[in-house]
Amino acid sequence: MKVDPPSSFSIASEQVVQAQLDAYNARNLEAWLDTYSEDAEQFMLHMGSLAKGREAIRRRMEERFRDPHLHARLVHRTTMENIVVDHELVTRTFPDGLAVVEMICIYEVQAGKIIKASFAIGQARPL
Repeated sequence: MKVDPPSSFSIASEQVVQAQLDAYNARNLEAWLDTYSEDAEQFMLHMGSLAKGREAIRRRMEERFRDPHLHARLVHRTTMENIVVDHELVTRTFPDGLAVVEMICIYEVQAGKIIKASFAIGQARPL
């Protein structure tokens, strides 16, 4: 079966999501926030809103970006038009110490920015 190459729309969506992953790993909050639209929302998958609007997202993430151990390793990425799904292993400091958590991150991109992000988060595994 022949698979068509990704559309330019898919490529552009993936580039935005990659830019946010790169900024996350650099712990550059401003660059990371710049990949989100002003009215973006973050959700816990099937559980409701975590933050609505760039400033609420900033408040939610400020402390996390101060963690010197913060790092997300991309395991797999799937892209379909403006939807990008990342499977990641995220290392960060939890109240009980350094751990890795598995995440599925689903991003919806519009006009070159992330408009919605939904997360499924596994159990933290101590390092």
